[in-house]
Amino acid sequence: MGQEASKPLPGTKFQVIGAGLPRTGTASFSKALEILLQGPVYHGGTQNCKGPSSNLKTWISVLEHTPIRSPEDEKFVLSHISALTDGYAAITSAPGFCFVPELMRLYPDAKVICTWHLKVILFPLSPMRYFPRYLEALAAGRWAEMYHTSGKPTKHVGTQLWDRHIEYLREVVPPEKLVFFDVRDGWEPLCKALGCEVPKGIDFPQINERAGMESFAREQVRQGLIRWIMIIGTVVAAIVFCRLWLR
Repeated sequence: MGQEASKPLPGTKFQVIGAGLPRTGTASFSKALEILLQGPVYHGGTQNCKGPSSNLKTWISVLEHTPIRSPEDEKFVLSHISALTDGYAAITSAPGFCFVPELMRLYPDAKVICTWHLKVILFPLSPMRYFPRYLEALAAGRWAEMYHTSGKPTKHVGTQLWDRHIEYLREVVPPEKLVFFDVRDGWEPLCKALGCEVPKGIDFPQINERAGMESFAREQVRQGLIRWIMIIGTVVAAIVFCRLWLR
C-alpha cells in the first residue's frame, strides 16, 4: 500500500491476475503493471483501505458466499468479482489472490503472476469500520478452504502456509499461465512474462508498503481520536446545557 486508490477505466482489457500474498512487493508490482499495461490496477489493500466503502462491503458479501456450495453461490461470486474488476488491467494483493480460479474463468487470457519474497509476513490493519468483519469473512470462507486453517484470522504467513499457497496455485493454474516474480529482479523478468519491452528511462517502482501502512494507520488513529474528542465534547456540552436549562 502507499498509493491512492485507482479508478476503473471503461474498456480497459484485463491482463494480469496477481496471485502473490500481501507484503510481497504487491504495491511496487501494481505500479509496474500500471506502467506496462497502461491501465488502472486494482490493488486490494489500497482499494479497500482508501477507496469507497463499497469495495470492502462487496468483498465481504463475496467472502460470505465461500466456500462455494451451490450454483447460486458461484453465480454471486463471479458476478460481483466481475463488477469489482471491470475497467481494470489487473488485480493484485488480497483478497484477489484467493479467487484465482474465478478470475481465470472471467479472464481466460490473463497471466497469473505470483510475487514472492524469501520472508513473507502479513500485517493486517483493521482501523476501519468494516475491516473486522472483512477479516472474519476472509478467514472463515476462502482462506480456510485454500489453506485448511481453523477459520480464524491469521496474522503471520509461515513457511507451511506459503508452501500451501504455492501448491494451491500449481493445482488451479495451468503451468503455461503461471509466473513467479520477485519485484527485486526489476523489469526484465516481468516484461518477458508479459511480452512487453523494458520501459526506457523508467526505474522499476520501489514502494515501501510497510511505511505506507504505518502512515495510514497513524492517520486513522489520529482521525479516530479527533472524532472521539468531538463526540465527547458534544455530549459534555449537551449535559452542561441541560443542567443550565433546568436551573
